[in-house]
Amino acid sequence: MNSTTIAVDLAKSVFQLSVANERGRILERHSFTRSQFERFFSTQSKTEFILEACGTAHYWGRQLLAHGHSVAILPAQYVRPFVRRTKTDCHDADALIPARRSGEIPTVGVKNCEQQAVMALHSVRAARMKTRTARINLLRGILSEQGFVIAQGAKRGLLQMAKLLHDNSVEMPEMFRECGRAILEEIADLENAIGVIELRLKEIASQEPAQLLRTVPGIGVLTATATLASVASIHSFRSGRRFASWMGLTPREHSSGGRQRLGRITKNGDAYLRCLFTHGARSVLLCAKKRRTAKRSLTRLQTWALEVDARRGHNKATIAVANKLARIVWAVWTQERPYQDYPKRENQ
Repeated sequence: MNSTTIAVDLAKSVFQLSVANERGRILERHSFTRSQFERFFSTQSKTEFILEACGTAHYWGRQLLAHGHSVAILPAQYVRPFVRRTKTDCHDADALIPARRSGEIPTVGVKNCEQQAVMALHSVRAARMKTRTARINLLRGILSEQGFVIAQGAKRGLLQMAKLLHDNSVEMPEMFRECGRAILEEIADLENAIGVIELRLKEIASQEPAQLLRTVPGIGVLTATATLASVASIHSFRSGRRFASWMGLTPREHSSGGRQRLGRITKNGDAYLRCLFTHGARSVLLCAKKRRTAKRSLTRLQTWALEVDARRGHNKATIAVANKLARIVWAVWTQERPYQDYPKRENQ
């Protein structure tokens, strides 16, 4: 087969292929089942396969690389403008050819199995945390129907609700008490399961290069491990600004006629990772304010964060610090050197 590029529209059971020559002209189109697709690329001579980023793209990327092929995974939102006419599997596969030939669409690195396993731990933990919050709110609402006002906060609220349900002197129907205790047991099971996952993540975070990332202020176990699992290769980002932009921590721009208009952040990329960096930025600001109140020396990062907070407000300062942390993480990771921050000089 005289081909240089093969575009694949991935699916669960039906795989649509478009085979193109060196000029980008589509020569053949195929529709394969899963087993047929595996036999096809295992017998194909070395060529470039183009995939659209989706849930199974990294798995198939690893399979293709193992057979000596080159793989280019393109973000789906960048491929969509190249789709002609109506949307079909055939048109989606065809669109990958001109999208790749444009040379302007950044490719997504192929993640290894370990990275996806760590991200699975984060996904399971996030799901269980969401379920735990739902059960706490459910129990809080049930008790409020009996006239009990529960304190705000998960920790304080759980202590108060457990005390009410286990205190037989408190008047409430026995059936109601049994129902509440069952919910408490479910919450305890969820917390134990979450604790097991967090211990596993701590073990991962104690290794390199997670330890290197944790030298950055605001970057803890969750953020370090999630960053390593989400980024296939940090060297695919040419600068720290591009890394921050990939996470959606840069302003949305709507400029024209030489006039620059910057709005809210784009919120592109991984929402979970962006959330972790935002929480880390809040911890940096909180630590800086506590040190200032205690009249302790501040680092350059803390001094800058407080200046932005005074000038722009807390919320905007939080996003600005998150953007700064992303750039620092990129620098630390690419240069393979721990982060060092020094107290701000008085004459600066």
